[in-house]
Amino acid sequence: MDTSETVLVGTDGSAPADAAVRWAAVEAQRRDTTLTVLNAYDPTWAATPGLPRRDLTHATDLAETIVADALRMINTLAPRVTVHTMAVPGDPAAVLIEQATDAALLVVGHRGRGGFTSLMLGSVSQRVSTHAPCPTVVVRGRALAIDGPVVLGVDSSAGCRPALRAAFTAARRRRAPVLVVHAYAEPLPPVTPGMAPILPPDPEAVAKSHTNEVDRLLTGLRSEFPDVDVELQVATGTAAGLLVGASHHAQLVVVGSRGHGTLTGTLLGSVGQQLLHHADCPVLIARS
Repeated sequence: MDTSETVLVGTDGSAPADAAVRWAAVEAQRRDTTLTVLNAYDPTWAATPGLPRRDLTHATDLAETIVADALRMINTLAPRVTVHTMAVPGDPAAVLIEQATDAALLVVGHRGRGGFTSLMLGSVSQRVSTHAPCPTVVVRGRALAIDGPVVLGVDSSAGCRPALRAAFTAARRRRAPVLVVHAYAEPLPPVTPGMAPILPPDPEAVAKSHTNEVDRLLTGLRSEFPDVDVELQVATGTAAGLLVGASHHAQLVVVGSRGHGTLTGTLLGSVGQQLLHHADCPVLIARS
């Protein structure tokens, strides 16, 4: 068992967090590595208006109860996985990002309970998916789907490179194919006043050019992962739209942390953020 890098999952005991814990347990078992379950809590939460008064000891006990419940869930689902639990005071996103320094993967649910741990998209999920030092999975939709491909969103940017290897590795672990999705905008012919209109590029030639570009990106990986079947979806449209559509039949969607402008989105706030809101399966934000 590899104990040098762990799968780290954040939980606040909510239903989406429980889904993240289950996903992380299965993933740790696939990787034959350890799993660390972390609950970060605000020790001042009892003073929040509208909440009943509780002392720090009770807040600590509640945090310990949350991780203990997660441990029981993991032992039922993935009994071979070695689990470490942590219940620590602090801002959930900040604590998760700090603890992720030595993690192979960070996993969170797409929403949380709110209140004292506030695991909600736009809060913890958004912050860790943007700033975590390691690859991050936001679990949503069909959390434990075992059918369908691993979907990979690609362009030619440097930010795409970690996603390529992450997707092929994930597909090999799942014995699943990779569906490579590449979106492009159909070019418009230039218009110059006083000159005859220029014919638009041949759509088939444009599509072929983009297909060849994707094939070049995959050349080394096809050789390195000969056991992984590859299918291409090269089409006009938005990357987010194509990827969300593909997610309805996928086990996992993998994208880089940033990409090219309108080709597949500029920052996580574009394509990645749309996936975190709308994908129908877990989303892996890959980074080196």
